[in-house]
Amino acid sequence: MRRPGEPLLHDWIRPGDTVMWGQGTAEPLTLTRALVAQRASVAGQGRVRVWVGLGFAGTLHPEHADFLDFVGYICGAAQRGLSQAGVLDVVPAHYSQLPDMIRTGALKVDVLMLQVPPPDVEGRFQLGLAHEYLGAALDVARTVLVEVHPELPQLQGGLSLGPERIAACFDARHPLVDAPVARSGPVEQAIAAHIAGLVEDGATLQVGIGAVPEAVYAALVNHRDLGLHSGAVGDGIVALAESGALTHARKSLDPGVGVVGILLGGPRLRAFAHRNTSLSLRGTDYTHHPDVLAAQERLVAINAAIEVDLTGQVNAEVADGVYVGAVGGAVDFLRGARRSRGGLPIVGLPAQAGARSRIVLNLGGPTSTSRADAGLIVTEYGVADLRDQPLSVRVRRMIDIAAPEHREALEREAFTLLPRAGAALDRAASPPSPSGT
Repeated sequence: MRRPGEPLLHDWIRPGDTVMWGQGTAEPLTLTRALVAQRASVAGQGRVRVWVGLGFAGTLHPEHADFLDFVGYICGAAQRGLSQAGVLDVVPAHYSQLPDMIRTGALKVDVLMLQVPPPDVEGRFQLGLAHEYLGAALDVARTVLVEVHPELPQLQGGLSLGPERIAACFDARHPLVDAPVARSGPVEQAIAAHIAGLVEDGATLQVGIGAVPEAVYAALVNHRDLGLHSGAVGDGIVALAESGALTHARKSLDPGVGVVGILLGGPRLRAFAHRNTSLSLRGTDYTHHPDVLAAQERLVAINAAIEVDLTGQVNAEVADGVYVGAVGGAVDFLRGARRSRGGLPIVGLPAQAGARSRIVLNLGGPTSTSRADAGLIVTEYGVADLRDQPLSVRVRRMIDIAAPEHREALEREAFTLLPRAGAALDRAASPPSPSGT
């Protein structure tokens, strides 16, 4: 089954097929680069469809659309050119929907390409750095191609597959993919400090990816008995564990074990995860299941955004007309945290992008999270708790956490958005009338 040399993919991929692979750090570069290089011979007189997940390696480029069609749920920085060129067809789905979409055929998967560590003593392979929706793809894919990478850690939990399920197996010819290092500055650290002040000891964390989430890890090192239940996890989790803050001891589900769908880090995270019995890789069916999240007490969901409007609507997808993010799992976790006893649904973002406010009257892109799902919005200027609040209160609280230089303009705009909210703002700014007038 093990095949030396460069993979020749036309033996397994047919014209009209949809190809999927592990996203982010789990991308099997030997196979994906072979697909790009051989796309003309693989597609033949037809075309091949590629499912685009989060990408860090820069494998896919607009010129590859000569034989490949791109469809996916997200557009990472390394794939921004696909969106700008108009060759990425976006599926605006909640992350929790992806496994069912795969199993029902709404998202067709013909060929699945995986990166795996060397087999165990029984000859079986683990899934590597990601489980996520790959288990559903394994259920339906006609062909499974595997790249074996000797530097991958051995992880607890997750699926394994035997040689009978694998059409062909190749040795990795490229280094592992590392996630970009998220750099946080004073703004991100201030946001993280506000969020850390909301988190109780014993809480279970879901943390997204990016500069603000990574800063949150650092801000929580003095907490105790924190747990983890997250779709993704970055390098910052290692310092949190080493500080003694992350023990998973008080989790209501999976006590003593952190649950995660994909590791999005570098060598430090991989070393931490290797044979770590306190960390378990699980599929999206579990990490994002609404009943699982609701049953996890004190679930704190911490996610990022591009912008938030004055009523709590969140855009996490489009900036300046370009698709740069995703619906993703934010709504899944925000709703789960809202149902969790003692849970906190949090969205954190800097108040400005350059000189432009990210607290806005009208979103510049789609509504990724509705205002009905809004929880606590956090900027470097404070926390706006929108839960169960009428629009007039929401508008006031959102203006209070906007950058000071934008607050006056936002107050003026609030009158056009919602006269009642504008009137409430006007009354709050004016001294009370003398008695009897």
